[in-house]
Amino acid sequence: MASMVKRMAVLAAILGALGAGQYWLQQTAAAQASMATVQAPKFEVDPMWPKPLPNHWILGSAIGVWVDNRDHIWIIHRGASTLDANENAAGGKLTKECCSAAPPVLEFDQAGTLVQSWGGPGQGYEWPQSNHGIFVETGGTVWIAGNGAQDGQILKFTREGKFIKQFGFGWANAGSTDKWAFRQPAKVFVDEKSKEAYIADGYGNHRVVVLDADTGVFKRIWGAYGNTPDDADLGRYRPTSPPAQQFRNPVHCADVSNDRFVYVCDRVNDRLQVFTPEGKFVKEAFIEKETLGSGSTWDIAFSKDPQQKYLFLADGMNQRVHVLDRQSLQVVTSFGDGGRQPGQFFGVHSIAIDSKGNLYTTETWEGKRLQRFAFKGIAAVPGTGQGTTWPGRNATR
Repeated sequence: MASMVKRMAVLAAILGALGAGQYWLQQTAAAQASMATVQAPKFEVDPMWPKPLPNHWILGSAIGVWVDNRDHIWIIHRGASTLDANENAAGGKLTKECCSAAPPVLEFDQAGTLVQSWGGPGQGYEWPQSNHGIFVETGGTVWIAGNGAQDGQILKFTREGKFIKQFGFGWANAGSTDKWAFRQPAKVFVDEKSKEAYIADGYGNHRVVVLDADTGVFKRIWGAYGNTPDDADLGRYRPTSPPAQQFRNPVHCADVSNDRFVYVCDRVNDRLQVFTPEGKFVKEAFIEKETLGSGSTWDIAFSKDPQQKYLFLADGMNQRVHVLDRQSLQVVTSFGDGGRQPGQFFGVHSIAIDSKGNLYTTETWEGKRLQRFAFKGIAAVPGTGQGTTWPGRNATR
């Protein structure tokens, strides 16, 4: 009897050792997987950029961002209407020292100094009820879109803020097949070679619109997969359902690559679709497909190499920027994390890139800021995500 007990004790010890060994191997494999690196663009947040705004100004929800051919960074934000109740007391100014909302359009130089600011209601045009996208042409023409409930217009201004032209009009209730106005358009991208403007139209409609950039004449429209768009209620997004054959609201970007493909952010459907300029569907990718709420696919920017090898995608629900291989549309790595510290995000909304490869992001909701991420070259970075990219140290999550 004693010998049997002894044998059982030995067997239990062996099984225990095997179990511990198996656990150790699993933990080691998991640790190695988390440390696996890939070659990809590396970034570090610049915590001192931009410089403080003058006049005790603060930002409301920061929405659109673009970098012009002078490497100046332009943003548009929503101002006093999106300030906290405490911030917005007494007409947006609590004391003589602090604080009031900055003008809606702000231009910064590379050093982060505010160059100029302008915008708001004026004669001859309908300023958006809710500011959204901004785009600046090589010649300095500034395009603005708005996604307010009564916004059906696109506006053009000079660099200095002088009104040029309005396409469409406010209070419009245009549908997804109408060609006389928009319905809560999100963003503008101007293809200067073809003199065409691509409109992500957007929050009310379910389509891409291509305009003659000079006359505003509608040239082409399309929905998901190149289908004729419609406004049928698709119901709630469900990750396990078959892919929707139309865009959901909002259609949040429609940007053109150097090799003439149009990349469309179908935000709530968690997907990026690619088309020819004529609207022929080419391919798609789902990004963080299980994401609910406001979706994962908010805005994109192309890397500055001639081939635009990488695509940077702002994901406002998961609070990070994904780095994709543009040809395969596979996520290579990501950076960022949820939070309020430099390099973290709360509602990362839009993204733009300068000639040196530095990235700029705006944050909506309670984020209300503009951040700069300095490009540090192609380097070994964690493929599972870099976390908060603080300067001078390894990324952490």
